[in-house]
Amino acid sequence: MSEPHFDETIHAPLRLRICGLLRRVDQLDFAVLRDTLNVPDATLSKHVKTLANTGYVSSHKAASASRTDARRVTWLSLTPSGQAAFDAHIHALQEIAKPSS
Repeated sequence: MSEPHFDETIHAPLRLRICGLLRRVDQLDFAVLRDTLNVPDATLSKHVKTLANTGYVSSHKAASASRTDARRVTWLSLTPSGQAAFDAHIHALQEIAKPSS
């Protein structure tokens, strides 16, 4: 288990949810993440950009076999450093919430 470390970047409620959802998968479609979180594109983009600027999230665009137009799908992934930071943050929260002896 990782050492506990409280991370202010991850702790913002929406960014915590983004990391939590991305932690469970290799990658996730931006639109699926947006719909799951029930937020506008601009809101999700802002928070993804913050996570990307810290190196926690990466994105790439790819064609989609299910689309009939030329638009590409944006895929988001939690980077290895993002996974480590998220795990350490969750561990820190568990330590905070642990009942005192």
